[in-house]
Amino acid sequence: MTGGSRGIGKATALGFASAGADIAIDSRKLPDLEQVADEIKGLGRKALPVSAHIGRLDEIKSLVQTVCQEFGKIDILVNNAGTSPAMSPMLELEERLWDSIMNLNLKGVIFLSQAVARVMKEHGGGKIINVASVAAFRHETHVGVYSISKAALVMATRIMAQEWAEYNIRVNAIAPGHIHTRLGDSIFEAVPEYEEEFLKRVPMGRIGDPDEIVGAMIYLASDASSYVTGETILVDGGTLTT
Repeated sequence: MTGGSRGIGKATALGFASAGADIAIDSRKLPDLEQVADEIKGLGRKALPVSAHIGRLDEIKSLVQTVCQEFGKIDILVNNAGTSPAMSPMLELEERLWDSIMNLNLKGVIFLSQAVARVMKEHGGGKIINVASVAAFRHETHVGVYSISKAALVMATRIMAQEWAEYNIRVNAIAPGHIHTRLGDSIFEAVPEYEEEFLKRVPMGRIGDPDEIVGAMIYLASDASSYVTGETILVDGGTLTT
C-alpha cells in the first residue's frame, strides 16, 4: 500500500486489516506510517511500515525486497501515492512541476507495478489496484498535469491488465471523485469559492470520505471480482453523470 499514512491509503490499509490482511504500508515519512501500523496491529494484524519514495527506482527495488523478506510474497498491491503540489495553467507550466507529478503519479506506479508483478508471477498471481481520479475523464481548472497523469494511469491499467492476465495478475483502477484528503482539500483551500461551485455538479451534493473508497478496494482485491480486469471503477458521488 503506497501513500498509506493518511487519507485513502490509511482508510484502505485499516479496511484490509479488518478484512484479515497483513499490510505493508509505504510513504516518505516513517513516523506517520508507524502510527498507522500501530492501528493495524490493534486490529490483530501484522503491519510493516516502510519509508520509500516511489518516484525513485532504487527505492522501489528496496521497498519490494523489504516487503518480500518480511512476508515472503505480495498478493495485493495498491498504488495510492499521488501528488499535485501546485496549480498551474498550461501556458505557465514549468518542467519541475511536470516532473514532480509524472514521477510519482505515473512513472512510480508503472515501475512499482512491474517489480511487484514479477513477484506475483513467481507465486501464481495477484491483484494490482491503481488509484486514478475523475480528473482522468474531466479535468479541473489549472490542474491539467494531474489530469494528464491520471488519464495515462487509466490507460496503463488497461495495458498491464492485458499483458499480465496470462500470469493470473488482475489489474484494475478506482477513480475517486473529490474526497476529503490533504490533496483533495488543498484545491478548495487555494480557491475557496470553487467548493460551492463544484458541489453544484455533484448529484449527491457533498464531498466523499476516505472510508467510502474502501468497499471498492476490497471488491477488487477479493475473489468477488475474479472476472474483472482492466476496469476503472468510479467512486465519485455521480460527478461524471452531469
